[in-house]
Parts: sequence; C-alpha cells; structure tokens
Amino acid sequence: MKIVDIVCSPGRTGFYFDDQRAIKQGAEFDGFTYVGEAVTEGFSKIRQAGESISVMFVLEDGQVAHGDCAAVQYSGAGGRDPLFLAEEFIPIIEKHIAPKLIGREIISFKELAEEVDNMTVEGKKLHTAIRYGVTQAILDATSKVKKVTMAEVIKEEYNTNIELKRIPIFTQSGDDRYNNVDKMIIKGADVLPHALFNNVETKLGKKGEKLKEYIAWLKKRIETLRAREEDTFILHIDVYGTIGLAFNNDTEKMADYLEELGKIASPFKLRIEGPMDVEDREKQVQALKELRLALRERKSKVELVADEWCNTLEDIKLFVDEGAADMVQIKTPDLGGINNTVEAILYCKENGIGAYCGGTCNETDRSAQVCVNVAIACGADQCLAKPGMGVDEGFMIVHNEMNRVLALANRRNML
Repeated sequence: MKIVDIVCSPGRTGFYFDDQRAIKQGAEFDGFTYVGEAVTEGFSKIRQAGESISVMFVLEDGQVAHGDCAAVQYSGAGGRDPLFLAEEFIPIIEKHIAPKLIGREIISFKELAEEVDNMTVEGKKLHTAIRYGVTQAILDATSKVKKVTMAEVIKEEYNTNIELKRIPIFTQSGDDRYNNVDKMIIKGADVLPHALFNNVETKLGKKGEKLKEYIAWLKKRIETLRAREEDTFILHIDVYGTIGLAFNNDTEKMADYLEELGKIASPFKLRIEGPMDVEDREKQVQALKELRLALRERKSKVELVADEWCNTLEDIKLFVDEGAADMVQIKTPDLGGINNTVEAILYCKENGIGAYCGGTCNETDRSAQVCVNVAIACGADQCLAKPGMGVDEGFMIVHNEMNRVLALANRRNML
C-alpha cells in the first residue's frame, strides 16, 4: 500500500504554550493569563494558544491515516526545541518531508519512522513536533495496511512479548487542584493529581508548608469520596523544581522534607516529579541520584520522577543507567519520533525503572490516542490522560481508546 498524497491542516491543542521561565520568575495570574513580558525566545506572550499540525497520509485505496504534530506546554525550556507554530512549520513538511514519502510503500512502521526521525534539513534535525506527528501517521498507516490496532503493530515489530492489558491512567488537574481531584476520584483515575506546584511563594510555600497542607487534604478527600475502602490511588505531584528552590538544592533538607511528605500521604504511595531543576543535564542527573540515595537511607518510600533535562531517548537512557529516578516521564513530544517512545519505555522496563508514558496537556486527541497504543504495547507503568487540564476530556480520550484497543485485540485472539 502506497502513500499517494500528504495533506496538512493547522489545529489547536488541548491547552496553551506557557513561558516557564517567566512563570518561575514570578509572573502573576490575570484571569486565565499572566501579567508581564515573555522572556523565552519565540514567545510573544507568557501564555499563548497552543498550536498543532495534522499530517494526513492519503493511501492508494482511499484510506486516510493521520497523526498530530504537537509540542509541550513549556516549549523552549529545559533544553527543549523552540516554540512550535503551525504557520512556520507546515511549509517545512510540505517542502522537505512530503516529497520523500509520497509514493513510498507502507511495509514497516519501525523502519520508516526511524528514517523520518533522522531526517535533516540544512544539516539540522527536524523539530521534535514534526517528527512526533509524522511518525504517528506512519504508525496509523501501518495499522490500516495490516488491519490491526496500532498497539498490535508495535507489539509485533518490536517483539515486546507484552500481554496487552489496561495501563494505569494518570490525570492532571492544572491549577484547579481541588475541584479537579473530585473528578478524578469519581471517574476512577489510578494516579492523581499532578497539581501544578510551579511557584514557591504562592503554591509550595517558602518552607514547603502549603504542599504539606495540600497532601493532607488530598489524602482525606480520597478517603471521603472513594467508592470502596480498598480502592487505592497513587499520589503523583509535579513540583517543577520548586522544592529545590525552597531548600536551596540542599540534598539533606530536601530529603527530610520529602520523607515528611511521604508520612503525610501514607498509606498512599507518593511520587514527586521534578523536585529540583539545576539547569544542566549532568548536574540534574547527579542531583536526583543523590536525593534518591538520601531517601533510601531514610527508608522513605517516596519515589522520584525525572522530567526536566530528560527529554530525548539518549537522556532517558542516561537517567536510567545512573539510577537517577524511580520513574522516568517519557515526555512523548520531546522525543520526536514516536518510535523513540517505544524504545524508551522498553529500556526503562528492561532496567527496572518505572516507565511513565507521559506528554503534555498541550497535545491533541489524536496524539493521545496514538500514545495509548504505544503504552499498551510496551507495558508502560502509567499513561497520561491528555490533552487539557479539565480532567474529564483527557481521561475520556485515553480511557476509551485503551478499552477499544483491548476489545479489538481480544476479539482477534478469540477468532
């Protein structure tokens, strides 16, 4: 089956592009936006509408396969590629990628995805968002040609030997970290609430006291609203480096604080994502590794999740090899080709590190659906409900796609 045409259309994402550096420097909310000047290159405002590009492959039998190019909310920060604007990047797809793919036979996802992921224009690799969306379309096209789900394509081509089953879903609250928790508990999310603790003074507290209060409230709220006493939830909170800022990146002080948070959260498991951000990959690996060891010395069960400076497949392998985290967020748009997400999950699993098939609120329904297929095929430990911060929509997209894939795969197994 050949690709006979490639069509692009601009789109909106499920959230926004936010200038993380400006927010960390104290930009204040004004309604649903921020007051102040943007400081990261490419941003015209601190918060601006997220953009995407749908890449559609027209196949010779008339079927259309598609994927969505999208970039993370905090583009241009933490070593990531710059802001992704549809008007700027559609011409690149049409001029440099489409001519190389039109007329190609769809035989193997892995081979063609790796080819696209390694393409260069004027000596530079394509923007991660382009590689992300185009390889999604390749995976969808391969599934249409083989008449199986995308998860089954991955399982076969990568010989994962994974039983296709439900993956725990992680929901994110955005700044509405109280009302949205109720939604998560009622809907039956497995991991919650993300909570967006991205400012020391207004959210974490100068001594971390506000996060302590929040975790105590969260524990009580779960116990009040859960359907059954035996229903368990994992608490996963992203602090965007604010614990490091509050405690001056002092390993012992951070470990003492995290140990206390773990006790407050008990009996629920607590994961803390991005406890510090030291603005350098190697230093970030070392800082996380030291903090993890300090927690182990205290026999604390709090788990650390790597995010900042862990952007590429190479980065993920480094964090895993160094034992710098209990779990790695595989931030799918940052890895470029979706084939790299496959490799990353499998590498984490092979080395006993938790694999979180993540991403960003600033994606689309399509990229979320594709990521679900990858997570199932590779046996990820959790999968992000995305896009958006409203809980209901992202959870619905991911939950329903997961159930569809499993139902179809199970049907084939029974035939």
